[in-house]
Amino acid sequence: MEHPVAFVTGASRGIGKAASIALADAGFDVVVTARTVTEGEQHDYSTTRAGSRQQAMPGSIEITAAEIRKRGRRALPIRLDLLDPISIAAAVERALREWGHIDLLLNNGIYQGPGVADRFLDLTDELVRRVFEGNVFAQIHVTQKVLPGMLERGQGIILNVTSAAGMTDPPAPTGEGGWGFDYGASKGALQRMAGILHVELHDRGIRAYNLQPGLIITESQEVRFGRDNPFARHTHSAPLAVPAAVIVWLATNPEAEAMSGQTIHAQPFCKERGLVPGWPGVRG
Repeated sequence: MEHPVAFVTGASRGIGKAASIALADAGFDVVVTARTVTEGEQHDYSTTRAGSRQQAMPGSIEITAAEIRKRGRRALPIRLDLLDPISIAAAVERALREWGHIDLLLNNGIYQGPGVADRFLDLTDELVRRVFEGNVFAQIHVTQKVLPGMLERGQGIILNVTSAAGMTDPPAPTGEGGWGFDYGASKGALQRMAGILHVELHDRGIRAYNLQPGLIITESQEVRFGRDNPFARHTHSAPLAVPAAVIVWLATNPEAEAMSGQTIHAQPFCKERGLVPGWPGVRG
């Protein structure tokens, strides 16, 4: 029996890893992509903690792939650099060559280097371009590579992980619990994709969604901020299982068809439907 195939960016850790494993539990074979193939690798423009030397974050696509295979599903780890359009095209081409089709694209990976948390007067043209390359243009590239096969098959799901930073003003300046213009503007641009895809391609079998996860404490935030995460001063966080469960629901529940083109706010959505047993629990 042919199993559905998910293509996930930023799958080495965080929401991408959690979603990849949850999709495997739901019966998907998963193409896991990110820059980090083997744990311990360090890259240019990696997340670093302010004032500290660069450090490698935990996780890799090899580790994520191993977890998927433990669940009896196929995993195809492929290196993909969001700042390198050639690697994006090569990753999609390899996935289609080896597995034949892609049923769900999860645009989760983002650029996390310099420029993401800079204040407005500190931004340079180079920083702005790099953030938009990793947070907007990369998602355009991969989506345009995946869509033709979906349209040929008459079905497909595009799911973009967006952010409140692209919809609202921050509660404080960047570095003090808020976010900067560059990151917010790039996520705001990505926010527009799902609605356009719905309007243009829904009648040809394409569903598209924005997933706004809310505050999720991921490995990259722990590396950047340590225990003193300034975002935690303003709101509560949710576990990675919450956005992962909502992604699976959107990918598999027939009710999701009517929500194409919408922005799904993962935390209230998950709570209302009880998708993660025991969450939210009593805070002590």
